Amino acid sequence: QVQLVESGGGLVQAGGSLRLSCAVSGGILNSDQMGWYRQAPGKQRDVVATIIRGGSTNYADSVKGRFAISRDNAKNTVYLQMISLEAEDTGVYYCNLARWGVSYWGQGTQVTVSS
Repeated sequence: QVQLVESGGGLVQAGGSLRLSCAVSGGILNSDQMGWYRQAPGKQRDVVATIIRGGSTNYADSVKGRFAISRDNAKNTVYLQMISLEAEDTGVYYCNLARWGVSYWGQGTQVTVSS
């Protein structure tokens, strides 16, 4: 059974940095698509970054140049490095794994950026 556990969230001042981690039980397959999503208060959950087989990445326009997604299949972990954080980055960050048409989610980790 696939389970995702996020960590690394917290309170940070604008301009600061955080690194989120997503540990995947059961392992990460090369064919899995991994992603980070964000849900701000009162808003829908939106994609922030994705990484697929071969390491190809995609980012929301609002985070390009500031966020970086990476995966370490050997450690069964996906990361989201965030720098130059802005108040608008505040929200609950969710890790997602898409495998063979099935989508799995973690419980989320709160990121709060104070201005």
